[in-house]
Amino acid sequence: MRLIFTILTLFATTAATAQNEQDAIREVINNLFQGMRKSDTSLIRTSFTPDAILQTVARTRDGNVRVRSEVLDSFLVAVARPHPAMLDERIQFETVKVDGDLAMVWTPYAFFIGDTFSHCGVNSFQLVRIGGNWKIQYLIDTRRKQPCAAASK
Repeated sequence: MRLIFTILTLFATTAATAQNEQDAIREVINNLFQGMRKSDTSLIRTSFTPDAILQTVARTRDGNVRVRSEVLDSFLVAVARPHPAMLDERIQFETVKVDGDLAMVWTPYAFFIGDTFSHCGVNSFQLVRIGGNWKIQYLIDTRRKQPCAAASK
């Protein structure tokens, strides 16, 4: 009986630790999008490592797939630039995987400018725990107008 209690306690502790890790990872990603909504580049910057990589998979007008890279500072300038309506990326946490100091997160999203739908896609995040804090090292996303399951939520 004591062995079963010990095993159950260990399992509960491990599950709680894993949930705390996932919550911390979600918080970092949520801070990124909260920073976008508020045009708060300081909050956004705290979500990323200094040498983070940002990329987008998109189709060109002639239908070819292209991967575009963006420097974090350029992204921050674009978010900070005055715009008439809030930049609102609405995400869904679909998958969060953690192995030690590496995490992978998959988030379908719908992007709105104010109340107007712009586009949708999926974000794929790679996070690293540095100095005890989770930071986004790599973000790649897709962008399209449809089909957009996330847009209706």
